[in-house]
Amino acid sequence: MRHELMDRLRVISEEEQKILDGMTEVDRELYTNGKDFTVDSKKMLEKGELIAVRTHTRFIRFPLHRHNYIEVIYVCRGKLVNVIDGQQITVRAGELLFLNQYTRHELLPAGADDIAINLMILPEFFDMACNMTGSRNVLVDFLANMLRRDEERGEYLHFKVSDVLQIQNLMENIIYSLVMGTGGQDRINQTTMGLIFLYLLDSVQYVKTKLPNQYENMIAMTSLDYIEQNYRTATLTELCGELHLPMHTLSKMIRKSTGYNFKELLQRKRLNKAIELMCDTDLSINDIIAAVGYENNSYFHRMFRERYQMTPREFRIRNRSEEKVRI
Repeated sequence: MRHELMDRLRVISEEEQKILDGMTEVDRELYTNGKDFTVDSKKMLEKGELIAVRTHTRFIRFPLHRHNYIEVIYVCRGKLVNVIDGQQITVRAGELLFLNQYTRHELLPAGADDIAINLMILPEFFDMACNMTGSRNVLVDFLANMLRRDEERGEYLHFKVSDVLQIQNLMENIIYSLVMGTGGQDRINQTTMGLIFLYLLDSVQYVKTKLPNQYENMIAMTSLDYIEQNYRTATLTELCGELHLPMHTLSKMIRKSTGYNFKELLQRKRLNKAIELMCDTDLSINDIIAAVGYENNSYFHRMFRERYQMTPREFRIRNRSEEKVRI
């Protein structure tokens, strides 16, 4: 890692200085407003951000907590010890640990030379990465489960990829962009993360994982793949026929695995595709509505406003003026 970036990451933060001066516990108000120690994305990310980065707080035990976002830990130097379900997971230099939403964990004190990065990521950030990876595998299975809202299964993926130079270079690029950059690089960072995933998929022999029931996971991924391929015409009835499952059984499994029902997942896919067409083409809004499978224009406009708090036309104008894509 280039010296200027490592020098920036090594700097003692204001919080760390207080710890060195005698503070014996982390200041929870920096992370949450609630009694339950759930680190809040609203505290950690600016409004409109899909991803942010911070250096891990050293010199103190970080107590049992969870997050309402996805956390990716990357160790630049030294090591970082997580405790998940009573098991110690040691992440060493060059390794990556993906923690699902609401996975409870604690961290043992890190020393001055233990430099780790916390990437704080909202699930929407991964849409491009999922599109780039495509096929079913342990990582895409995990990403599907990230859609869950508030289940606690202690899921994680630990990639021991310190010898994979491409991953190291891409991680340095995304950290440099977030730490030293000027902002406005969401699209570049999403693409970089997608490339990281592609290399991780070739490195599954190095992964240690804890995932839920594999059969349920397979059904969820098959359902998501069906929506991905058939979002214009997809129906739950047709999917039940393909999987030979009763509608109530399939509906329950989809909800359990993803946190959403079939209709909500289909809605999400159609709106994401509409956003893509708004940003990358000059098609009219009405043509886009038809292209993504909506037959009722008024219904599309209502759903769009509920999700984005603006009309499709307002979104397109704002996106073009800011040259940003908000998936």
